[in-house]
Amino acid sequence: MTIQQHQLPNGFQIVTEHMPGLKSASIGIWVQAGGRHERLEQNGIAHFLEHMAFKGTKTRSALQIAEAIEDVGGYINAYTSREMTAFYVRMLEDDVSLGLDVVADILRNPVFDPHEIEVERGVILQEIGQTLDTPDDIIFDWLQEVAYPDQPLGRTILGEAAKVSGFSRGDLQDFVAEHYAPNQMILAAAGAVDHDKIVAQAEALFGDMKRVERSAAAIQPAAFGGGERRENKSLEQVHFTLGLEGPNYRDPAIYTAQIYSSVLGGGMSSRLFQEVRENRGLCYTIFAQTGAYDDTGLTTIYAGTSAEQIGELATITIDEMKRAADDMTAAEVARARAQMKAGLLMGLESPSNRAERLARLWSIWGRIPTLEETIANIDDVTTGDVKDFAGKMASGAGAAMALYGPADAAPSLDELKARLAA
Repeated sequence: MTIQQHQLPNGFQIVTEHMPGLKSASIGIWVQAGGRHERLEQNGIAHFLEHMAFKGTKTRSALQIAEAIEDVGGYINAYTSREMTAFYVRMLEDDVSLGLDVVADILRNPVFDPHEIEVERGVILQEIGQTLDTPDDIIFDWLQEVAYPDQPLGRTILGEAAKVSGFSRGDLQDFVAEHYAPNQMILAAAGAVDHDKIVAQAEALFGDMKRVERSAAAIQPAAFGGGERRENKSLEQVHFTLGLEGPNYRDPAIYTAQIYSSVLGGGMSSRLFQEVRENRGLCYTIFAQTGAYDDTGLTTIYAGTSAEQIGELATITIDEMKRAADDMTAAEVARARAQMKAGLLMGLESPSNRAERLARLWSIWGRIPTLEETIANIDDVTTGDVKDFAGKMASGAGAAMALYGPADAAPSLDELKARLAA
């Protein structure tokens, strides 16, 4: 497999990976503009733009966009994260050029028809309402807000209904003008792709775009706050989340953090799953995971349990975090390393995952680390490293907690922090 890279004079980045033997490809544009690039009054506009991309261009109607891809058996979609918005297609080899043409069209030529804006506004408001009705979705937005209060990184990607209700055509155009510059875009493609053909087509489609330098003020540095949000509601379960400040994705400690969360709650053999679910039967779902951003990270623990059992579940979770700092075993760390490597390698059998990896790593490093380099970084994490990290999580990490449901009996964050430090 061959990774190749090219940059147009205007800063537009192209990175491809040919995967021999495949008859399909994944290709897309990752725009380095997401929720954390929004000002307060713009919260939700990056996601609104993602929706509007499929609502018509100067040359294609919304139906024609869908038909262009689906008539040849392809798939088109998009997503918005806190640091990126992605628009991508999965096509057969012979249709890669068509797929790139459609993605370029929706990015470069949106018409933002006023009628379609109102239609999609209604769709997004329904999406917001659905999320508010889904406790194990909304609880993570609340945890993010508590962890990073009063800053873009802590705000919901969907935005508040009141703000979404007020976005105008001009607001959408202004955000595009500010953030959708060629030097903020990465074209990533993997599978049955020809690098030279993609570069030539990209030059024709994006080469005339003007570079725009984004001001330093466009991204507010993350500042972990911490604290507690408790929303009492008559539900069947209490939804419990605990977030601990961790390393950013350029920090070498990110590999240690990921192994720590895997040992703690990454699968059926993890400590939390075994003790909280298997041994005590306190929940159906419990897990831990580590996420990272440009300048911060968050290790998150989630569980759902009954009102009567939330106190026991929360205290056992704290006890398991403390115990991890004391008796972490080499076998547990080896298992977590194996899980990380297997997950990475199995995921890369998919061209969609390959393209995603190319875009993500290029945005972080300006290069694509080899798989051997990544695996070596995982293998370099020792049991001592993970125990030390677990100790820091137990003693000095900033903490945030969010609870939703019949949560009266849940201990406070201060009580849990005191137990963690005892």
